[in-house]
Formats: sequence, structure tokens, C-alpha cells
Amino acid sequence: QVHLEESGGGSVQDGGSLRLSCVASGYRYSSINCLAWFRQTPGKEREAVAGIYTGGGATYYADSVKGRFKITQDNGKSTVYLQMNSLKPEDTATYYCAAEPLVPGGGYCPYPRTNFAYWGQGTQVTVSS
Repeated sequence: QVHLEESGGGSVQDGGSLRLSCVASGYRYSSINCLAWFRQTPGKEREAVAGIYTGGGATYYADSVKGRFKITQDNGKSTVYLQMNSLKPEDTATYYCAAEPLVPGGGYCPYPRTNFAYWGQGTQVTVSS
């Protein structure tokens, strides 16, 4: 079982920055195919924000965050990061880290779909006007 723990959320002013971290444990990081960040606000669908493959490092971003957010990883620390710059009030949400493991015969990344195998508990990001 993969355990994901997010941190780094908080409250910032419009235009501010935050860096979220997600540490994966209980599983070899190399056995994870991809990780992703999602966000959700009450009454809205869970929204894909960014994704990354652990091996090749290929990344994906939602159009709404391109140029402002950057997803990176430190394989040695089993950690994926989301650097969020130029934050806007509409970025306010609970941010979740998700992981999809490799399976025998290969693997796939569900991103931007939400059917990831493992999820963290979330970290709150609030951006004030």
C-alpha cells in the first residue's frame, strides 16, 4: 500500500507562491509509474492540475496553470513537488497527491482522469484577493 502525505499548503495573498510536497512511502518510488496533483473545491468536480512520470520525467499541466505551476520530483527522496507561482483566488482548493503504480506487463497513467490507485489526504491552499 502506497502512503502519500502532502504538505506545504497555506494561505497566501493574490500573486503569492507556495510549494507543495508529496512524499510517497510504503512502496518503492521506482515502482510508481506516475504521480499527479489534483484539486477540488466544494460542489465542484475534482480537477487535474499536473502530472509527472517517475521514469522519463514527462509532465503535463492543465491549461489553467500553465506558466504558473511546475511539477518536479526528487526520486531519491520519493517526493514530488508542485511549485505554484502567481497564485490567484481561483486556485483556492484542497490539493491532493495521487499515485499510480507499475504493474506486471507495464503500466499506464490515468491522468487527467481521477482513477488513480492511491491518494493523499489533501492540503488546503487558500488565496486571498
